[in-house]
Amino acid sequence: MNQAIETILAHRSIRKFTSQQVAPEQLSTILDCAIAASTSSFIQCVSIVRVTDTNKRELLAEYAGGQAYVASAAEFLVFCADYNRHQQINPQAQLGFTEQTLIGAVDAALMAQNAMIAAESLGLGGVYIGGLRNNPDKVADLLELPEHVLPLFGLCLGYPDQQPEIKPRLPQSLVVHQNSYQHELDRDALAEYDKHVRDYYRTRTGGTKDMSWSEQITATLNKEARPFMKQFIEDKGFSIK
Repeated sequence: MNQAIETILAHRSIRKFTSQQVAPEQLSTILDCAIAASTSSFIQCVSIVRVTDTNKRELLAEYAGGQAYVASAAEFLVFCADYNRHQQINPQAQLGFTEQTLIGAVDAALMAQNAMIAAESLGLGGVYIGGLRNNPDKVADLLELPEHVLPLFGLCLGYPDQQPEIKPRLPQSLVVHQNSYQHELDRDALAEYDKHVRDYYRTRTGGTKDMSWSEQITATLNKEARPFMKQFIEDKGFSIK
């Protein structure tokens, strides 16, 4: 096993950071790694907004559902699908297609993962902030995002002030399918994984959280999630065709 693989497999979300700042050359390297990610058809339809303004950080923390580390992390980056740049190059660009929305989301995720891995390899930690989509209109207004720029998620980065256990992921037997889809769920593998997750939560929370993965996703998927996103996406000029 090499260092790159060790870094990837050691990933955990960090929500508590020291006061140490990220050196400019480190941040530049992290951003270069993000930009180096694969991009569909070389479209390069992602922009990153680095937020350093204290007041904006505090508002973003509020918009994200009261996640204080958005304000306290050394760095906060907002990843956006961006076709505004392309429209400026070609005012007649045909935009608004659902496929373009998917490309923007995929490319942004690839860039963010590159950034996270690069940061972790330098001794930093981070956490993704999907909570920005709780108030996407306010986020867009605060960051002055024009039409055809869609805020997708944020990324906190900084030096870790905690070392939480690695959260267990689904085993390969439940994720990887051979040649065709495995229609029958492996209930034994799922039961074993559920026990693993329950034990993880009990350890991490000192016994205050007693929940399996199946119970968690049942609760999550039994309610509507951000129903306003469809209209917001369309208002920004995405997925209207």
